[in-house]
Amino acid sequence: MLISVAIATGFLLFLPTLKAAGASGISPNETVMMINRQKAVVIDVCSPEEFAQGHITGSKNIPADKITEQLAVVVSDKAKPIVMVCASGVRSKVAMVSAQKLGFTQVQCLNGGLKAWKEANLPVEKV
Repeated sequence: MLISVAIATGFLLFLPTLKAAGASGISPNETVMMINRQKAVVIDVCSPEEFAQGHITGSKNIPADKITEQLAVVVSDKAKPIVMVCASGVRSKVAMVSAQKLGFTQVQCLNGGLKAWKEANLPVEKV
């Protein structure tokens, strides 16, 4: 019983974070425009194994659990546009919120993740 209450409470505390993150998601086409026009940095928050299987061309891999430690090393300018990507869009929303808490001001996430990118027939590279 206590475990169920703890899990439910944790989920309810986490839910506003996901809802807030969903408001800033962008489509694959908007991502392409950000990359081309604003020189956005694409950060793939998948595991290194997932990243090796396929990722957006030119993206940088920082696993979701390492965002707080490594993002400032990869992207030194906190005003630089960043697009967070994962396989389906869930981890990237959490990573986006973490980046915003670190002071990065132009962070977006790709709605639908790499799956949506592939469905839009956009290029993917493998390591």
